[in-house]
Amino acid sequence: MLILEHRALRGPNYYSRYPAIYMRLDIQELEERPSDQVKGIAERIEALIPSIYEHRCSVGEAGGFLQRVRNGTYAGHVVEHIAIELQNLVGFSVGYGKTVDSYETGIYNVVYRYRDEATGLAAGVSAVEIVKQIFDGEAVDLQPHIDHLKVVRDANALGPSTGSIVGAARDRGIPAYNLTEGTSYTQLGHGVKQRRFQATVTDASGIIGHSIADDKDWTKQILGEAGVPVPKGQTCYSFEEARQAAEWIGWPVVTKPLSGNHGRGVTTDISSMEDLRSGYDAAVARLREGADGVIVESYIKGEDHRILVIGGKLVAAARRRPAHVMGDGRSTIQQLIDRENEDPRRGVGHENLLTQIHVDEQTHRMLEQADLTLDSVLPEGELAFLKSTANISTGGTASDLTDEVHPEVRFAMERIGRLIGLDVIGIDLLAETLSEPLENQSAGVVEVNAGPGFRMHMSPTHGTPRPVGQHIVDMLFPDPTDNGRIPITAITGTNGKTTTTRLTTHILRQAGVSVGMGCTGTVEIDNHVILRGDYSGPAAAHAVLREPTVEHAVLEVARGGIMRRGLGFDECDVGVLLNIASDHLGERDVHTLDDLARCKTVVVDAVKREGGYCVLNADDPLVMDQGTHWARGEIIYFTMDPENPALTKHLSELGVVFTVKNGKIVMLRGKVTVEICAVNDVPIAFEGHAPFNVQNAMAAAAAATAHGIEIDDIRAGLLTFHPTPAQMPGRTNYFEADGVKCLIDYGHNVPAVQALQPLVKGLATQRKIGVATAPGNRRDEDLAALGAELAKMCDLLFVYETDARGREPGETAKLIHDGAMAANASCRVETIHDEHAATDRAIEAAQKGDFLLLLIDDIEGTTERLKGRSFPHQAELAQA
Repeated sequence: MLILEHRALRGPNYYSRYPAIYMRLDIQELEERPSDQVKGIAERIEALIPSIYEHRCSVGEAGGFLQRVRNGTYAGHVVEHIAIELQNLVGFSVGYGKTVDSYETGIYNVVYRYRDEATGLAAGVSAVEIVKQIFDGEAVDLQPHIDHLKVVRDANALGPSTGSIVGAARDRGIPAYNLTEGTSYTQLGHGVKQRRFQATVTDASGIIGHSIADDKDWTKQILGEAGVPVPKGQTCYSFEEARQAAEWIGWPVVTKPLSGNHGRGVTTDISSMEDLRSGYDAAVARLREGADGVIVESYIKGEDHRILVIGGKLVAAARRRPAHVMGDGRSTIQQLIDRENEDPRRGVGHENLLTQIHVDEQTHRMLEQADLTLDSVLPEGELAFLKSTANISTGGTASDLTDEVHPEVRFAMERIGRLIGLDVIGIDLLAETLSEPLENQSAGVVEVNAGPGFRMHMSPTHGTPRPVGQHIVDMLFPDPTDNGRIPITAITGTNGKTTTTRLTTHILRQAGVSVGMGCTGTVEIDNHVILRGDYSGPAAAHAVLREPTVEHAVLEVARGGIMRRGLGFDECDVGVLLNIASDHLGERDVHTLDDLARCKTVVVDAVKREGGYCVLNADDPLVMDQGTHWARGEIIYFTMDPENPALTKHLSELGVVFTVKNGKIVMLRGKVTVEICAVNDVPIAFEGHAPFNVQNAMAAAAAATAHGIEIDDIRAGLLTFHPTPAQMPGRTNYFEADGVKCLIDYGHNVPAVQALQPLVKGLATQRKIGVATAPGNRRDEDLAALGAELAKMCDLLFVYETDARGREPGETAKLIHDGAMAANASCRVETIHDEHAATDRAIEAAQKGDFLLLLIDDIEGTTERLKGRSFPHQAELAQA
């Protein structure tokens, strides 16, 4: 078997409403060996992965997939199920999958859900290897695959603290995005509603508070002056100063780096000069760059507690104990450590709920003080402490005490958060108990932490887990009904997408909304171009939704992006389906109009059910059939025929329809008619000569209505949107110069050219000269048909070639040329391979009264080139 393509579909897609892994798989010779021809294969699969019995498959009951295997299925289908179950075996609960054959023998499209992208992809690779071995009758060792997937999982998984916040956000329907690969820098929500955090540091955390927390001496000064009990201490810059400080403070003492965290470099309960030297050196070794101070302070005898305050409220409290082992009367301390590290909750660093215990110099010192070694056998029930600090990151354990915190202690801890100035703060408190006021016991705050870890509170070794991630989300989004989302309008179709996207954006801006727009050509934020290129895919959604000022996203969605990566969002508020016509057929297993319709309807299928709207073209039979079938939310139709019989029932149920009546664009609801504006007053309608733009205008008006925009604002938007390069670059840009009329458009397919015919007929009075091309990834018959349509419109046609896309040079142009010649022998056709040369040739051939139809790629460059020609009416051209 051979994997031809393998990638993640990160949003709603052709195969699934949910993110999924897509694999294009060539099963090669196994096409001739379905599973019923492999003796005992179902039994071998079940013996290898017993849990796969639960896969119901199309049978609809447990064991269903194994029934399919016994009855006969293909290797691609088996790969799908094993890829799913491998993910389940490493802790990711997934179930959905589908395998469909392609238009090529032996090649299958295998699709299955994932939770972690890297793990999902790795599971697919392992599944192919395993299935190949099963079909070949070879023995399969599953464990190496599981071990590898665990490594991939752990390398890509969110840390416990970050994961708890992201999980809590998603539970509330708030979208989450990682912003920088390899870090925990995360965005919750969209656009202007977004909030950002890294680890447990939020975008509202005060930088001064961070600086205070990072400087233990500064922290003690602020807290001490505020009456908070803190240990007596001094910052020292040499061992001699440390010695003097210890004698002044009185033994025992603690040493710690002035700037540090996670208990690194901290040594406690120092009672001798020798240990002071070791502690001082350990602290110096952990000093951050630019810091050179070591704190020597009094040792407070008491339990180590971590108090977590979020948004000014104490949300969790835990008692921490340093890494330790308990004797059983038989095992050495080293054996006890090894056994403890086998606990599945223990991982490396912060990857898991607890941390592996590592034997280091501090461990040996602790054992030496207790007259023990790693080879000592502890009596049953006796504890041996292995670290001097109780941090979880050094192997410590935690017991939840949140419900035992005395009100006075609670007030003191919440006050510390305000004094330091942090919205999320971890307070390290040494105290005999949390159930008594601090003034009644030996107690002191030894440290505060910006960005504290959550592991001990989420899954304490003992006690009740606390939903600390939820507290973060509730602090960032205090309104419980706020899901952090901004309105999204997604627009698709074969033609008219860019015009409708730009016009919808224009209407929203006219209504005072800050809009982020992505379309073919640009990504724009509030009318400012930030990116140039083809942004009709998920990259545009990512750029727009991460922009902090955007209040509304308007996104063009093309077929290619849907098939390659899926949508760039999980749901939209308004989905617009303009039309479904032949284009790009033959690519990515989209071979028929029904295939294309399913691709386009992904947008309306992604509309949210409650409060969402689908805007559909009632004049397009495929849109009415497929679009209406897949649409979610409420439907708004638009039609050029006010008597469209298909809409009678919709109107009788008080549905909304946009149409044209008596030369005016109107909105119908039931028996109520609301006039928007006259068609002749809409600039892009060209006084009705461009019916396709009338449809685009109605679609944009319908989308705006769905978002609650007032009719006056919709009218103003329609009347002030002009077919100029500034507002509609490359979309029916029309101007006249020196008696020559010129129309620039991006149309490169048959439906687009057919839509232009009424406009060309209405504007052209004499000879029509065309310049055109198409990408080489169209089918031969589509390129020939394009040539035929152009020949029907033009008296003189110049064909050029710009993007071969796998074809031989000149092949695309020849197909268009030959199609034109076969359709209309009276049309003179020339092939000039360079776009600029073809455009120059057409301009040179134009005479007064002629009409130039430039269906080109370099819109901006050609417009500038035309401005540079020696036309007498330069001012008129410059205004276009």
